[in-house]
Amino acid sequence: MTLFACDSLAPRTRRLLAALLVGSIAPTLSASALAAGGSKAEIERGRYVVKLGGCNDCHTAGYAPSGGKVPESAWLMGDSLGFQGDWGTTYPSNLRIYMARLPVDQWVLRAHKMVSRPPMPWFTLHDMTDADLRAVHAFVRSLGPVGSPAPDYLPPGQKANGPVVVYPPAPPASSAPPAAAAPVAASPPIKR
Repeated sequence: MTLFACDSLAPRTRRLLAALLVGSIAPTLSASALAAGGSKAEIERGRYVVKLGGCNDCHTAGYAPSGGKVPESAWLMGDSLGFQGDWGTTYPSNLRIYMARLPVDQWVLRAHKMVSRPPMPWFTLHDMTDADLRAVHAFVRSLGPVGSPAPDYLPPGQKANGPVVVYPPAPPASSAPPAAAAPVAASPPIKR
């Protein structure tokens, strides 16, 4: 019994057909890896950094309230839930659309210099290595540019059309040093 129609061909002919097949598929495979933004290992690293960095908490609708039980196909598409405070109202952007338009080198530069409105923890991006930022870019691009843009930023005093999380006003700046924290009592040893 033959598994493939070419099993009856001479070994040299089979090698030639295999070389032609690999030669025609290899450019497609490398092009799709480049289109996604990186290697499988880099994309997996990006997935890890996104999860650990808490990106989904805001940029994926329903992620935090569901305990992370949102399918990956719905990750990082932004949200219409606004965050409102002294700064106005901000919305988590659709990172899939954003990254699709942004070359990796520009992303790395922007991430290292970014300053954003709350609640985006932009300062954590400054601490990421170039390799981690490139991996995040590769992972987000591998998801594909789907979804809609998030609502636009609203300046202070402008009413949001949808639900918002309201932050209390920032405490006044003080020149006094913070009070020392009370010492924490040691837990008793665990007996087994």
